Amino acid sequence: MKIKSTLLLLLLMTAIISCKKEEKKEVIKEISIAEKIANAHGFENWKNVSQIHFTFNVDRDSSHFERSWTWKPKTDDVTLISGTDTISYNRKSIDSTSLNADKGFINDKYWLLAPYQLIWDEGTTISEAILVEAPISKIQMNKITLTYSREGGYTPGDAYDFYFTDNYLIKEWVFREGNTEEPSLITTWKNYQDFNGLNICLDHTKSEGNWKLYFTHVKVELD
Repeated sequence: MKIKSTLLLLLLMTAIISCKKEEKKEVIKEISIAEKIANAHGFENWKNVSQIHFTFNVDRDSSHFERSWTWKPKTDDVTLISGTDTISYNRKSIDSTSLNADKGFINDKYWLLAPYQLIWDEGTTISEAILVEAPISKIQMNKITLTYSREGGYTPGDAYDFYFTDNYLIKEWVFREGNTEEPSLITTWKNYQDFNGLNICLDHTKSEGNWKLYFTHVKVELD
């Protein structure tokens, strides 16, 4: 009887352990391609960011354009410095005086933090990843397409094709206004640098023409 009781106890313990293993398996969640791309660019550290500063620059032939931003993401306070003008506002209360500034902010922030927008933005669809030839380098890369809803936002219905390597770093992208088949803009993603855990791409160039979009004076402050 004692041997039987011991065997029953062992069987019961084995069953309990097996159940716990099954429970753990159920909890494990496979993260999406969008999350893998965002995390490869430091998204997991974004929660610690209290303030970010950056200057958005575009050089086209002999002309130069720039504007500087300070953003406190936890409160959504934004300050723009452009030329001799300084505009401060909160994104929760956009009015006629801050509308144009906010359009500029959304554009410039998108270039800086596009991998995070894959997670942040609502009303979007993200395609399955496929292996294709990247448009500029002609190298085989993974590609996903992010498409925005035709309702809401400053540029509804737009689409972006992200080309990324097996380590989920973006190397090229295509912007297609209104989700047209014809590309509106194609650029590289080069010169990645670490800013307190955020892996930010600083330089974007076209394959033709004298055009460069880049970031300077980037500073990330943590809580």
